[in-house]
Amino acid sequence: QVQLVESGGGLVQAGGSLRLSCAASGSFFSINAMGWYRQAPGKERELVATISSGGSTNVSDSVKGRFNISSDNAKNTVDLQMHSLKPADTAVYYCTGEIVIAQDGSSIGTWGKGTQVTVSS
Repeated sequence: QVQLVESGGGLVQAGGSLRLSCAASGSFFSINAMGWYRQAPGKERELVATISSGGSTNVSDSVKGRFNISSDNAKNTVDLQMHSLKPADTAVYYCTGEIVIAQDGSSIGTWGKGTQVTVSS
């Protein structure tokens, strides 16, 4: 069983910074990619940023230039450094991973339980 556990959410004033971390644990072969999505009240879950095991990133235009995603393949972790936060960034942030669970490369998508980020104006 694979688990993703997020940490680092909280309350911050507009213009401030927060760092989210996510760690994968359990039994698996490797990780193809990890990333972050967010869901604000009354809105659909949306992509924030993803990073592949090779280091390729995909970052939403809404956070480009303010958020940076990084990963540590050896530790099976992914971080999201958030700067210049805005009230519009308020949401529950979910870690996601494409986890290889078999030697033939079969993978599953896994989600963490989420961490709340609240940005006050």
